[in-house]
Amino acid sequence: MVDPASIRNISIIAHIDHGKSTLSDRILELTGAVDARNMREQFLDSLEIERERGITIKAQNVRVRWGGTTIHLIDTPGHVDFGYEVSRSLAACEGVVLLVDASQGIEAQTLHNCYLALEHDLTIVAALNKIDLPAADPDRTALEIETVLGIPASEILRISAKTGEGVPALLDAVVERVPAPTGDPDAPLAALIFDSVYDQYRGVVSSLRVVNGTARAGAQIRLMQAGTVHTAEEIGVRLPASTPVADLGPGEVGYLIAGIKDVGEARSGETVTQADRPADAPLPGYEHPKPMVFCGLYPVDGDDFEDLRDSLEKLRLNDASFTYEPETSAALGFGFRCGFLGLLHMEIVRERLEREFGLSLIATAPSVNYRITLTSATTIEIASPAAMPPPNQVAEIAEPMLRISIISPSEYIGTLMDLASTRRGSLVTMTYLSPERVELIYRIPLAEVVIDFYDQLKSRTRGYASLDYEPDGYQVADLVKLDILINQEPVDAFTAIVHRDHAYDYGRQLVTRLRELIPRQLFDVPIQAAIGSRIIARETVKARRKDVLAKCYGGDITRKRKLLEKQKEGKKRMKQIGRVEVPQEAFISALRIDR
Repeated sequence: MVDPASIRNISIIAHIDHGKSTLSDRILELTGAVDARNMREQFLDSLEIERERGITIKAQNVRVRWGGTTIHLIDTPGHVDFGYEVSRSLAACEGVVLLVDASQGIEAQTLHNCYLALEHDLTIVAALNKIDLPAADPDRTALEIETVLGIPASEILRISAKTGEGVPALLDAVVERVPAPTGDPDAPLAALIFDSVYDQYRGVVSSLRVVNGTARAGAQIRLMQAGTVHTAEEIGVRLPASTPVADLGPGEVGYLIAGIKDVGEARSGETVTQADRPADAPLPGYEHPKPMVFCGLYPVDGDDFEDLRDSLEKLRLNDASFTYEPETSAALGFGFRCGFLGLLHMEIVRERLEREFGLSLIATAPSVNYRITLTSATTIEIASPAAMPPPNQVAEIAEPMLRISIISPSEYIGTLMDLASTRRGSLVTMTYLSPERVELIYRIPLAEVVIDFYDQLKSRTRGYASLDYEPDGYQVADLVKLDILINQEPVDAFTAIVHRDHAYDYGRQLVTRLRELIPRQLFDVPIQAAIGSRIIARETVKARRKDVLAKCYGGDITRKRKLLEKQKEGKKRMKQIGRVEVPQEAFISALRIDR
C-alpha cells in the first residue's frame, strides 16, 4: 500500500490534437516507466483504430514514479463526442494538466474541458505546448488564457511534449500544486469503477479508484448497485504493463479482475465494497449521457443477428455511452436501433464492431430523437423515422436543439455565419477573445449538425475553426416524414424526417441515386419520394426489353404492332405480380453517411 500523502492523481485534458498523447509518451520516458527500446508513439493508445486515426478514443491510466511521488496519470480523448470519457476520468482525480497549443490558442474543447474540471473542484495546472514550433506565440496565448479562463499568465508553464523541454518542470508543478488524496485505510472499502473492458479469457477487467478502505486480492467483494458478490482474483496496477499487487489503499488507482462474466454487472459508476463489511452507501456514480444521434445497425447476413447482439453487449461494457434496442425492418430484417453521442462516436462504434468482432454491417441514415405531440394531446418520443404516426394524428413535432460554440480566426466570420444560417441556426452571441480570434455561439437544430456540419466548418475555415456543443432543449419546427416508394411499396430503411423546406432537395437526391443503384427489371419500376399521399419527386428504372421484332423484316406494320401489344400485355401482367428485389449494395450506397 502506498502512503496517500505521496500520491497525485491527474488527468491530461485539452482540445483535440493539442498533444495529450505525446505528453503522456514523454512522461513515460522521463519517469523510466517504459524502456527506450520498447517506446513507440501514442504508447497508451491500445486500440488499432486509435493509432490509424491518430486520436484517443478510450481514456487510459498508468502509474509512474517521479522522485518520491507516485503519479497516477489518465490520458483522455479530446474530441467532443468522447467528452463522457473525460468526465468519468475526472472523477478519479484531484487535479488536471490543461494543455493549450501555443500556436493555435484556446479552442472550443479547451473551454469545455476546463469548465468540466472546475465543476469537479479540481486543481488546474496550465501548460502551453508546442513552443518549439515556428508559429508558436506563447506570450499571446498565455495572455488569452489569463483573459478567458482567469489563470495567471505567470503560473502557465511552457513545454514541448515532442522534444521533452519543460516536462520535468511540469511534473514538479503537479507534485507541488495538486493536493494528495484523502481517505481512511481502515474504513469499509469503497472504490469507484471508472472504466471496464471485456477480456474473453479473464472476464471483466475494471479500472477502479479506491476512495476509502483497502482492496485486497483474494477477498470477497460486493458490487453495490448490481448486488452481486465475487472473489477478487487479481488486483493490480498498470506500470503500464498490468502488474498484480497484494492490495490497493485510499487514493490508489488500479485494476480489478473478479471473474465477472455478465457484462452488465461492472458498469462505470459502480461501487465496489467488501462483502462482509460493506460501506454505508454507494459512491456518487456518473450521470449517464443521453444519446443524441440514432441509427439502425443490421447484419448483412441475417444469420449474424445473435452475434451482433453479443458483440454490442460486450462493447457496451467498454463504452457505456451508447445504447441499443432491437428493431425490425421489412427491407433489412432484424437489427438494432443504436444511440450515440455524435457522428464520430457512431462511426467508431460501427468500425469497432466490424474489426473486433468480425461483423459485416449496414448502417441506416443517422436520425435524432423527435418529440411528437399527438392530436389526442399525448406526447411521444421517437428515434426512428419509421415509427412516426400518420400525419392526421400529429399536432406538432419538436426537434432537439444544440447550443454550439465556434472559435475561429475573425476573418472567417462571414462564411461561418452563412453556414450556420443555411442550417437554420440563430446567433446568440459573438465575442472577440482577442483582436484575431472570435467566439460565435449559435442555437441550431441537432438534425442539421449530424450529417456534415463539422466537415463544412473545417473546410470553410481551412481547418482553423473548432466546435463544441451541448444540448439545449427542444423547439417546434415544420417537419415532415419523407417516404421512399419503390414500385408503390414504401421502403422503411429510406424513410427520413426532414424540414419541409429541404424535403424536395433531399427526395430528389435520393430517388436519383436509387435509380442508378436498382437493377433493371422486366417492367418499369417507379421510384417516388412522398410526403403523406403527395409525390414530390419521381424517377423510373426503365424495363429490360427483348427485341420481339428481330425476325420481322418488311411486311405489314400491323403485324409488328400486334407483337408489341402482345409483349406489353405480358409486361403489364408481370408488373402486377412482380416484386422488386433491391440489392444490399443499393442500401449500403444510398445510406452512406457522407452523401
